[in-house]
Amino acid sequence: MQDKQGLEADQSHPLLCDRIAQHIAAQPQGRIPFTEFMNLALYDPEYGYYATNRVNIGKEGDFYTAPHLGSDFGELLAEQFAEMWRLLGFPQPFTLVEMGAGQGLLVRDVLRYLHRHHDACFDALEYIVVEASPALRQLQQQQMSNLLEFDRLHWRTWDEIPLDSVVGCFFSNELVDAFPVHRIILKDGALQEIFVVKSEKAEEGVFGEAIAPLSTPEVETYLQLSGISLTTPPYPDGYSTEVNLASLDWLTTVAQRLRQGYVLTIDYGYPAQRFYLPSRRAGTLQCYFQHHHHDNPFIHVGSQDITAHVNFTALEKQGEKCGLESLGFTQQGLFLMALGMGDRIAELSNRSFSESFTLSDLLARREALHGLIDPMGLGNFGVLLQGKGLQEEQRKLRGFQIP
Repeated sequence: MQDKQGLEADQSHPLLCDRIAQHIAAQPQGRIPFTEFMNLALYDPEYGYYATNRVNIGKEGDFYTAPHLGSDFGELLAEQFAEMWRLLGFPQPFTLVEMGAGQGLLVRDVLRYLHRHHDACFDALEYIVVEASPALRQLQQQQMSNLLEFDRLHWRTWDEIPLDSVVGCFFSNELVDAFPVHRIILKDGALQEIFVVKSEKAEEGVFGEAIAPLSTPEVETYLQLSGISLTTPPYPDGYSTEVNLASLDWLTTVAQRLRQGYVLTIDYGYPAQRFYLPSRRAGTLQCYFQHHHHDNPFIHVGSQDITAHVNFTALEKQGEKCGLESLGFTQQGLFLMALGMGDRIAELSNRSFSESFTLSDLLARREALHGLIDPMGLGNFGVLLQGKGLQEEQRKLRGFQIP
């Protein structure tokens, strides 16, 4: 499985490849589950993609996220957070926990907007960032250095957030897709797993694949939780896909720390019946390198992002097991329109507004706004809302009302 760039252009980190190869060689059967390979490639503390300063996010980088299209995404999220604060009875403090904050753009946009437009909510706010990447954590803190006067912005590990302590909202944008996944395959009517081995053929690179029995029975439990049976028709032999066990552990961790409020998850993915379509026979694994995507995780190791789509049904079902109730699921485009995106687009046609901008500025802003709701792109992202400890009137949020 090679991309068009070929192995001649491979920009793998040699020390990381050596470390992974040594880890494989140390295993009795000379193989590791793909989830272990992906974890090392992305999160190895010295050489992993997200653990170093090689992570390259932005419109000219390996990939970009909604906040890179301007401040509107964060500002509309802030509108949703202000409503949450009101529905929860104006708690003091009102805690936002952003998980995986990237370059810190949402932190900046949310805080600025709440300060300008919802000052009472801003005064009640405590903002916590949970960031696994040391390099991104350092970048976020540098970006936020001009917000030092806001002394309620903190970076915390999960262990530093007490159980049953948060009244507010845990939220993430394009986080769960980067959790390490198991890769499985249907072979001769049975579920098996795709493992990573050291390649014996130099022309194939350092790593290759091997198929063997499942590394853990939790894979089958996950599929049962999602209401999926891959061993029955119409799934074809050779059908391969992903199982994100790490997402279940993550949501359990979140639910344990939420006392009352919401969990908002924004990411690309599908409900289980769409995720595991029989026609999606090669799964959803994608790699991003210098703003090009391909499906070969064994090149550019440590220098590229590796992702898989999110199974939102699994998150809903796991949430129910952890005391979270599902409050709504929609697409990002509809979510943002319900929060006022339509008014922002209409404003571009307002003469008094448009005269204060050049034509090129107006066109760029129009492109950015439409990019956030494009049904062929970011607008098709899933938005899942879950809650805990809520009364009936606290369960209906503006972002999940059809505009």
